[in-house]
Amino acid sequence: MKSTHATMKKLLRLHQSSATHWVGDGFPVRPVFNYNDLGRELSPFLLLDYAAPHRFAPASARRGVGGHPHKGFETVTVAYQGELEHRDSSGGGGKIGAGDVQWMTAGRGIVHEEFHSADFTRHGGTLQMVQLWVNLRAQDKTAAPRYQTLLKTQIPTVTLPQDAGTVRVIAGGVGGGHGPAKTFTPINLWDVDLRAGQSAELPLPDGHTTAFLLLSGEVTVNGGKTAREGDLALFARAGGGIAVAAKSAAKLLVMSGEPIDEPIVGHGPFVMNSRAEIQQAFEEYQLGHMGELV
Repeated sequence: MKSTHATMKKLLRLHQSSATHWVGDGFPVRPVFNYNDLGRELSPFLLLDYAAPHRFAPASARRGVGGHPHKGFETVTVAYQGELEHRDSSGGGGKIGAGDVQWMTAGRGIVHEEFHSADFTRHGGTLQMVQLWVNLRAQDKTAAPRYQTLLKTQIPTVTLPQDAGTVRVIAGGVGGGHGPAKTFTPINLWDVDLRAGQSAELPLPDGHTTAFLLLSGEVTVNGGKTAREGDLALFARAGGGIAVAAKSAAKLLVMSGEPIDEPIVGHGPFVMNSRAEIQQAFEEYQLGHMGELV
């Protein structure tokens, strides 16, 4: 699983997420990046929101976000604590809890809602989640909507050399483990847990966009800078891997993907290749062509 130090991807910088804002009444998120800023540099990744651990009291009314549209990309929600229920106009849906992932392809257009589960609402608890938006090539932006529930039991865990920690392989592959997510372009998405005082070299494809979000702990990156909770580490595309050393027990969400060399034009919940396509998306939604929640 090791890569040689000479081929390490250069750390370009550490980027801290911005102040927390609420999405609906159920998700206090820290925007890490979006398609109007780093999303262009981080292709195929368009947006990353981090819902850091937040305690919710028991309630009678569900908290979350009601029906809203998407088109032209995929949403990936990784649950670390709490429970989320999803429903969409394609008939997809389900409940995810700690360790589960939902991978929704908006494609040519979808309407969906996201709420705390009934049990989580009733009992309260801590919510911690990440939502990542993954771009689609122009040829795939007309794909039929699709919903993948990736349960914790379906996601393989690989032990790092010298028992330095583990990698949960959501998408892509490492160390003989292959993620269950079906993707349109080559993508690696891994949950990496490092033990305090341990280090690991993570092999990632040369030429791929690469970054990680540090969810907890402190790590030294490529023997240099220290990343802390909430930091996004951005790497050069050239090179065959990254090195991380845990100053304390640490959890990282590692993402790498083949860049999509196409125009990115986004507005709200739609990401297309031109302004005309954005206008068309709004018209399709208003005319009910993206379906409805029933």
